[in-house]
Amino acid sequence: MPRQCFLLMLLAAFGLFVAGPPAQAQLQTFPTAQLTIATASGPHEFTVEVATTPAQQQQGLMYRPHLAADAGMLFDFGHPIMATFWMKNTLIPLDMLFVGENGRIVNIHERAVPESTDIIASTAPVRAVIELNGGTADRLDIKPGDRVIYPIFGAK
Repeated sequence: MPRQCFLLMLLAAFGLFVAGPPAQAQLQTFPTAQLTIATASGPHEFTVEVATTPAQQQQGLMYRPHLAADAGMLFDFGHPIMATFWMKNTLIPLDMLFVGENGRIVNIHERAVPESTDIIASTAPVRAVIELNGGTADRLDIKPGDRVIYPIFGAK
C-alpha cells in the first residue's frame, strides 16, 4: 500500500507539473519602455513591457502572480485591428485599455476576471492595447478619449 500511495503522489505531482506554466526556456522576454496616459486629473506614468511579436502577444501577462502598481504591458499590433483578448492562464485581474492609432483610448474593459475564457474585444480598430492592474483605470480616472503618449502614436 505505501508503494501505491507513492505512485499516486508521483502521478499527481507530474499532473501538476504538466498543467502549470511552460518551462522557463519557453517563456518570452519583453523589452520595457515608459508611457504616459494624459487624463483630466493629470498625467500618469507607467513602465510597460512591450509585446510586438506573435509569441510575446500570445503569452502576454500569463502565469504572473503579481504586477507592480505602475507597471503594465503594451501590445503593439503595428497597424489598426479589431483586437480580442481572453484571460486564460492569467492569474491577476487586469484593466485593458484599447488604444486607437491616434493614441486616444477607444474603450476600456475593467477588472477582467483571471482565468476566464470570455472574449474581451475592442469596439473599433485599435493600434494597441495596454494591460494594467485591475482597478487602475477607476483609481486614476482613466476614461475613453484620454490620450496615451508613446512614440507609436505620434504627437497628435
